[in-house]
Amino acid sequence: MTLYKYKAKNKEGSAYERTLDVKNRSDLYNIIRGEGGSVISIQEVNSFMSSVSLKDIFGGIKTHQKITFAKNLGLMMNAGLPVTRALSVMSRQSKSKTFKRLLTDIEEDVSHGKTLSESLGKWPKVFSALFVSMVKAGEESGTVSGSLGIISSQMEKSYLLAKKVRGALIYPVVIISVMIILAILLLIFMVPTLTATFEGLGVKLPMATRVLIYSSNFLVENVIVVLVVIILLAISAVLFWRSRTGQNLVDIVSVRIPVIGGMIKEFESARSARTLSSLLSAGVEIIVALDATIDVLQNHLYKNVLARVRVVIEKGEPMSAVFIEHEHLFPLFVGEMVAVGEETGKISEMLMSVANYYEEEVDQKAKNLSTIIEPILMIIIGIGVGIFAIAMLAPTYSLVDYI
Repeated sequence: MTLYKYKAKNKEGSAYERTLDVKNRSDLYNIIRGEGGSVISIQEVNSFMSSVSLKDIFGGIKTHQKITFAKNLGLMMNAGLPVTRALSVMSRQSKSKTFKRLLTDIEEDVSHGKTLSESLGKWPKVFSALFVSMVKAGEESGTVSGSLGIISSQMEKSYLLAKKVRGALIYPVVIISVMIILAILLLIFMVPTLTATFEGLGVKLPMATRVLIYSSNFLVENVIVVLVVIILLAISAVLFWRSRTGQNLVDIVSVRIPVIGGMIKEFESARSARTLSSLLSAGVEIIVALDATIDVLQNHLYKNVLARVRVVIEKGEPMSAVFIEHEHLFPLFVGEMVAVGEETGKISEMLMSVANYYEEEVDQKAKNLSTIIEPILMIIIGIGVGIFAIAMLAPTYSLVDYI
């Protein structure tokens, strides 16, 4: 099969463009004649699968692009545009070649009779089970535009919340990394100059100064070895981070870190509640909704809890007991609100209230964390500069005593 993009003219004389996947040009001409059109131009193009690399498929489609896609597609469908036309409009507007090709592929599937959810389901690395399930529920209920609006809102809130948490955590890491780099540069370029001066004067050096000079000499004499070790450690850390064992360890440690651990628990609770609430409000069956929510979550501890909730529901037991049982991961408020939802038949509404509450909590804590971290970092920087200054100035006092 070959993908062809053609421009043709219909019986009324209006030009139109389409892209079709057919065996050869002869079949394409037959299709165009069957439409009652006359060919203006035909161009052979690469199919999406052959022209987009694995990097493009897995990493080229950004979260904000998917959010915009869901939001705009929902708005255009709500305005009365057919799915294929809405996809065509977004494809022409997109500046990303990767996303443009993806939209073209989806448009072709839909124009050939596939549902939108089936077309999206072909790309699990791009569209999550949550996304596909929401669209499918909308198709079954006849409210695809509404489902797309819900999913875009849900994704946007989760994206912004995650961005704030990452921002609060990345800031101190960047500052400390810069401090370490500056310390290494001082040891390599500045300390050797001062060392030569001290040796020429024959001054007895304090312990702190000798340690600093020893560290400097070691770095200067073994620069290549140190660089190789740092690079190997960095590569090993990245590989370990990406491994299942590494991810599991990070998941466990992250929820136990003082202050930050509590914020991460609230973040995961908010994401779980909002995702599950969005799916239930769209009419998705609770088992399917739980499966989609498990797929969205990244922390394996929370995945395991929701998997346990799934088992409990299949047995006909209340799921609130599972949340209450795992109070070390989900705050007690979550379990109590779910219990109220089960009693009143308003689980979706209760879960949304939980999500809103903890999103506000995480947002405020992220702001507070940034405010608290700044003076702490200033103290750490001050201690580092003080130690270096004392180590370098102490020999000066020894020199005065010597004179």
